[in-house]
Amino acid sequence: MFKRWWAFPTLILFSIGLFAAILIFLAAILIYPNLPSLEALTDYRPKIPLRIYTEDDVLIGEFGEERRVFAKIDKVPEIMKQAILAAEDDRFYQHGGVDYQGVARAALSNLTSGGAREGASTITMQVARNFFLSREKTLSRKFSEVMLALKIEHNLSKDQILELYINQIYLGQRAYGFATAAQVYFGKPLEKLNVAETSMLAGLPKAPSRYNPVVNPKRAKLRQQYVLRRMHDLHYIDDKQYEEAMAFALAVRKDMPAYEINADYVSEMVRQMMYEKYKEAAYTSGFKVYTTLRKSDQDAAQHAVIKGVLDYDRRHGYRGPEAFIQLQSDENGLEEFLEEALQDMAGSNGIIPAVVLTSSAKLVKAYVKGGEIVEISGDRLSFAQRFLDAKSQQKNKIQRGSLVRVVKDSKGFWQITQLPQVEAAFVSMNPQDGAIRSLVGGFDFERNKYNHVMQAMRQPGSSFKPFIYSAALEKGFTAATIINDAPIVIDPADTGGKLWEPKNYEGDYSGPLRFRTALTKSKNLVSIRILQAIGIPYTLDYITRFGLDASKQPPYLTMALGAGSVTPFQMASAYSVFANGGYRVPPYYVTRILDARGNVLALAKPTLAGQDAQQAIDPRNAFIMTTIMQDVVKRGTAARAMQLGRQDLAGKTGTTNDQVDAWFTGYQPGNLVAIAWVGFDQPRTLGGRETGAQAALPMWIDYMGKVLKGVPESVMNVPEGVVVAKINPQTGLREMDGGDGIAEYFYQENLPGESGSGMGDMQGGVKPSDEVRDQLF
Repeated sequence: MFKRWWAFPTLILFSIGLFAAILIFLAAILIYPNLPSLEALTDYRPKIPLRIYTEDDVLIGEFGEERRVFAKIDKVPEIMKQAILAAEDDRFYQHGGVDYQGVARAALSNLTSGGAREGASTITMQVARNFFLSREKTLSRKFSEVMLALKIEHNLSKDQILELYINQIYLGQRAYGFATAAQVYFGKPLEKLNVAETSMLAGLPKAPSRYNPVVNPKRAKLRQQYVLRRMHDLHYIDDKQYEEAMAFALAVRKDMPAYEINADYVSEMVRQMMYEKYKEAAYTSGFKVYTTLRKSDQDAAQHAVIKGVLDYDRRHGYRGPEAFIQLQSDENGLEEFLEEALQDMAGSNGIIPAVVLTSSAKLVKAYVKGGEIVEISGDRLSFAQRFLDAKSQQKNKIQRGSLVRVVKDSKGFWQITQLPQVEAAFVSMNPQDGAIRSLVGGFDFERNKYNHVMQAMRQPGSSFKPFIYSAALEKGFTAATIINDAPIVIDPADTGGKLWEPKNYEGDYSGPLRFRTALTKSKNLVSIRILQAIGIPYTLDYITRFGLDASKQPPYLTMALGAGSVTPFQMASAYSVFANGGYRVPPYYVTRILDARGNVLALAKPTLAGQDAQQAIDPRNAFIMTTIMQDVVKRGTAARAMQLGRQDLAGKTGTTNDQVDAWFTGYQPGNLVAIAWVGFDQPRTLGGRETGAQAALPMWIDYMGKVLKGVPESVMNVPEGVVVAKINPQTGLREMDGGDGIAEYFYQENLPGESGSGMGDMQGGVKPSDEVRDQLF
């Protein structure tokens, strides 16, 4: 009787199961042959972004919608695999693509909980869905997913499937694959992650947005703890590892993207170049571009620019709070309100926005973007002190609700500062082959993407004078030629407009000066007289030997004071001619381009000084000009650079009218050229005494002090055809035998006569006409 009672229901259930099995079988027969080809899996070509590196293999930038680093399965640490299996599919290596035990378990769990709380998708099914299917929740899509999973298992090994999953899965923050996520969230490669970090990443596939540790740290922590319990239950980790991982304080990076060095301007230059060549494929094909930058040089240049700009900004005083935010008196909800108020306020090179909570002349308490409340007191208030005094007449005093900027000093203490308004640029290169070693196009790329190194056409001021003096050497002048530093009035026809009464920067006059001394002291009136003597057409033609554009220079005597236009990049190239012995070497910043498989697509072929480079100027000219510009550093307008304790540095300061542009253009002969510039985007005076020596030279010193540390001083060989003779410093003429004079270099054919040999010889080798003699004297 009992058996008969169960017979009918059992028969019904069996019939239903058999019917379902027949339907599944028939569907499989019909669907399986029409499933998509697995070529996307067997010939896996993930979208890998464009990546840009320094010469010494340091990543400086990447561009692409998907941030992805491909990791081969044998390079993935075992603990990472175990964390993924614990979180997603612990029976991965036992089932055949569909985990029937998992399906039954999930069905039972969902039935007892009264809803769809647990899924049964295997890693193989997720691979099928990620590569071929949508995420719509329909029965037909789920069935296709199952069929695809079976097909994938039939054609690929388990390790191949897991490798696809590890590299294809989306994990938030534009990161695809676990290798990328390790860098994005923790700034580490996979092999350096600990148990706590791997479990955090392994928890992301379930819902990357919900469990993102940057956006939702509390939810992410709960998910991580679940994964750790699963790893412990499956005996992937022992009790001690479990306890340590549960207690470990995760340090999740929130400043993405971040790279080991800051070279955003160069990254953008490369991106534009690659897009022009490969269009959209540049962002998905996994190209690797290696630049000529060196990490140590770029770090030094970046530091020099930031420090130089901030030092200038502090010299010119605090301008007051940026804005005022009306704060509620109730402390409840204040933090949330402040975070929302600061949401769109970006930081810049460590300068962070903050809202003042309380203020007095001795103490400021402020809420810093990100949640920290800081206290600033003592000397760290000195920069903004006049805006804190209760009796201050400043309309925008620092008070509760004031929006200010704060920065940590070298000792880790906060102080009030401000975002600078001035801009700066720095570029350095190897004069032997043109390789750009560092390039900083501005204070902060995120604030101002205008690349001042490449794009800013600015007046070079006195840093242009060496090209005039170099041209004069080819016209018969020598380093000993005497020229009068005296007042001069220039006719409007020679200036392109109006009567001109030029003056030296200091407003004084030194009378007759040697050629060498005049450049060392940057005497404007001597430079004008030299240009008058050698002629403007000749000079315009001569400067093209340095790669300078003659059309950007005024065809008037104002050219002698650098009234034309150049970029810092052009100046680096031009000064390289002096630095390498007279050769024109085109600059370059990319050494090679590789495809995703490491094949070389393009390789730079630099021009080398002394080999295949064009001889731009006489080697004797480059040598003598270098010795003069070394005097500029040793005892002239750039004498501040002697704090580096080197005898081999050469260069020239540059300051334009009203201190609108400040330059220092210098080099270590044979090895390194570096150019520093400071100015405002909308040209206006830098103020008072802000000359090239004050505003730009310190950046150059900061950079050179770091990159030349431990580098031996360079020794220049005297070129053939250069002779040394003792001269009278007052007349520029050779001393008689046994006379007390100073040594000077000359072209052999321009060796001056001895004292008393005539007016022509008094010019140190130049025998000028009466008209030219009048100009010089």
